[in-house]
Amino acid sequence: MFQIDPLNRTPVYEQLIRQTERLVLTGVFRPLEQVPSVRALSVELGVNPNTIQKAYSQLEASGILQSVPGKGRFVTEKAKEIIGSQRREQLDLLREKLKEFSMAGITRAEIEECLDYVYGKEYLPES
Repeated sequence: MFQIDPLNRTPVYEQLIRQTERLVLTGVFRPLEQVPSVRALSVELGVNPNTIQKAYSQLEASGILQSVPGKGRFVTEKAKEIIGSQRREQLDLLREKLKEFSMAGITRAEIEECLDYVYGKEYLPES
């Protein structure tokens, strides 16, 4: 389920955050479902438990996960909405990047081809 790329320049805790968000968005982790414990994930991935704790703490702070004392951590009911809202806030960055692409001579057709690929059926979560 989780895969850490030790050669990636992105810190491990950020890789875990992004992968958890993707698992929520694709429906692998459903609302109110328990996520793997820090200890279990640490053993599975060979990652320091403090690193996993840091990722989970940030996911809790953003409202994606919720800790239940004595039970573990669970996906919140609004996790998917929260992630969607966070992504919408990044649209300004996308606009800037698209302006750069346009100035670099990348055509609208090339961008649309990229969009068609990303929004193709194989990438959309099942409803």
